[in-house]
Amino acid sequence: MKFVAALVCLVAFGCNPVQRIALRATEIHAEAQALSDYGRAIGDTEVVDKSAKIIELVADIHSTLPNVEAKVPAWMSMLIYMAWAALAIAVCVILWQTGIGMAIKRLLGWIPAPIQREATLLRDVMDPNRKEDVREFVAARRASSPLFELAWKRAQEQVPATKETAT
Repeated sequence: MKFVAALVCLVAFGCNPVQRIALRATEIHAEAQALSDYGRAIGDTEVVDKSAKIIELVADIHSTLPNVEAKVPAWMSMLIYMAWAALAIAVCVILWQTGIGMAIKRLLGWIPAPIQREATLLRDVMDPNRKEDVREFVAARRASSPLFELAWKRAQEQVPATKETAT
C-alpha cells in the first residue's frame, strides 16, 4: 500500500519534464567535460572534438530550455479535478457527520421547510384563538417523518404508563 501511495505521489508531483531535461543536460555536460579531459590526457583529438561538440549541443539545450513550457497531460488534469472533487465531498461528509454542518446551517439561519411548517403548526396549536389542535400537529409530524411514524406506531403498541403502574 505504501508503494502505491509513493508511486501516486511520484506521478502526481514528479512530472516536470523541463526540470528533468535541464538535469539530464547538466549531467551530459559533466560527462562530456570528463571525456574531454580524458581525451586531452591521452592525446586523443577525436575524443576531445566529439566531447566539445556534445558540450556545444548541451549549451544549446540549456539556452533553448527557458522557452520550453511544461504541459500537464489531460489525464493528469482530470486526476487533479477528481482529487479536488473528492476532497470537497470528504469535507462535506466530515462536516455533516461531526455535527458541524448543523451548526453552520444554524449560523446561516437555514431552516428546512418541513421543520418550519411544523413550527408554524405548533404555534397555531398553542394559540387558543386558533382552530388547530394537537391531533393535527401529530398528523403533520407523522406525515413529515417516516422515522417519527415508525416511533409513533411502536409507542401506540405499548401500554401507556398510568399513575398506578408508575409507582
